[in-house]
Amino acid sequence: MNIYVAGVVISLLVYVVVGNYAGRKVKHLDDYFVAGRQAPTLLIVGTLVASVNSTGAFLGEAGFAYSGYTGYLMLGLPLTSIGYALGAVFFGRYLRRSRVLTVAEFFGRRFFSQRVRTAAGVTLILGLLGYLMVVTHGVALVLGQIADLPHWAGLLIAWLSYTTFTLYAGSRGVVITDTIMFLLFTAISVIALAFIFSYAGGWFETVQGMSTMPDKPDLLSWHGTIGPGSEWSSPWEAFAWGSTLGLAWGFAVAVSPWQSSRYLMAKNEHVVMRSACIATIILILFQHIIYYSGGAINMGNPDIEPSTEAMLWAAFNMMPAIVGSVLLAGILAAGLSSASTFLSLVGFSVTNDVFQFRERSDRQMLSLSRWTMLAVGIVALVIAFLTPPNIFWITWSVGTIFASSWGPVAFLSIWSDRITEQGAFWGIVSGFLGNALSSLLDVWGVIDLPGYMDPVLVGALLSCAVIITVSSRGTVSDEQKTLRRELHRVPPEELDVAKTKQTLRIAKLIVLYGFIGPTLMLTFIVRPYHKAIGLLDDGSLLSWSSGETILPLCAGAVLITAGLVTHRVIKKSYTP
Repeated sequence: MNIYVAGVVISLLVYVVVGNYAGRKVKHLDDYFVAGRQAPTLLIVGTLVASVNSTGAFLGEAGFAYSGYTGYLMLGLPLTSIGYALGAVFFGRYLRRSRVLTVAEFFGRRFFSQRVRTAAGVTLILGLLGYLMVVTHGVALVLGQIADLPHWAGLLIAWLSYTTFTLYAGSRGVVITDTIMFLLFTAISVIALAFIFSYAGGWFETVQGMSTMPDKPDLLSWHGTIGPGSEWSSPWEAFAWGSTLGLAWGFAVAVSPWQSSRYLMAKNEHVVMRSACIATIILILFQHIIYYSGGAINMGNPDIEPSTEAMLWAAFNMMPAIVGSVLLAGILAAGLSSASTFLSLVGFSVTNDVFQFRERSDRQMLSLSRWTMLAVGIVALVIAFLTPPNIFWITWSVGTIFASSWGPVAFLSIWSDRITEQGAFWGIVSGFLGNALSSLLDVWGVIDLPGYMDPVLVGALLSCAVIITVSSRGTVSDEQKTLRRELHRVPPEELDVAKTKQTLRIAKLIVLYGFIGPTLMLTFIVRPYHKAIGLLDDGSLLSWSSGETILPLCAGAVLITAGLVTHRVIKKSYTP
């Protein structure tokens, strides 16, 4: 057994032991579904970030950055990250306030409708089964590289790993193991970045080398590689696609079930908002690390095929074996954390939302939920065996489907008295179908969608149009109006001066990062890049008219605005 295999085996054993230990404390459905609603800020931050950053980040996105799109991937990142903060204050805290077990149950209760709940549950199952399949492929790929296993064996081991500790412990186990995995892959990402950049002689030397690559001259440019043979034909097509997808992922982290459901576990509403603010900053920092690491791997080997294996190559060749071993364990952790979340959510939705078992006791429901989760896991494994891996594109396609199907209904359910039960039902269905079908038709070559009309935007616009049209012909019941008003009443126990002050201080960190982040970006990336390509021959500090300079400033403005809005809403809502 070499050091790489040993690192992975030890990490897997830790997750299984911790998960099953946590399962011993599961006595009721609240424990299994929402971790007893007692999770503190660290655990919620851990599960939020771990759930969204799977093998898709280390393999798919890092590989995309390696292929010539390092600078481009920064385009939509600020729009994605602020989805946490704004999603929490405009949806997440109300979701927790409802005291439901699942997000689909919230929709059903909000509109007094079993079919709305079922529609949300079915779309969750279809979407997250696809996502679970992708993550399983990613973990199998890592295992195959480490232990020289055939892909089918990697799939089986991956499935057994996350199923073992998810099946027994439910959310209580998932939230703890997610946090352990989050701490591992975040810390090792920083360390790996240092080794990757030191491989070419240091930070500025690496940036200079990345700036002048003959085969990838636009690696650090704001639009990435464009022209024949690339993903986009022009800078503006790249801008349209990047900003649209960034916005879509902002909605995804705000309302998607694998993100917003984490708030149901929080100890109180202040934990919800603190976690979201911290996750906003951590996500943008983590993604920067992954993207620049992916691009800098070109300094070690510019010809890695497929590009999704770039980070794996770096673990074996650009750092000491012990560091590479921990990095591989971290990549594995990123995949397992997402997989455990997706498996648990699909299992919960089958037993709690799609089918109803009201006559069963807590103990019977726990047993049923575990058997259901096992069945769901087997289905996901079979799908993974039957489908080829395409980690980056499938992750981005499946991940944003909830922005279309759930996004409009989620926010309108809190902020509108005009959305009807019929509007909510058909809004979820049309958003899901509009996104999924347009995506399939585009992949099959039946249609050719321009960059500014991504499937997620097609689905979202269709959902909004359907909600408005259908709701205008129906009536909102008095019960629905009363329930919405009750959701806007802040529980007395949340009106705590000390808690509010602490939450406000954390919200200010987003504003602070809005100033610090762009400054660091301009100093350590943009200026050396412009210097290397000859834009600063006149001795000027920066090329102020370039996209590389303008976009970090815009990103800072976005973060500052989001931080100020979050601060204002928290202060207004929770000051006694």
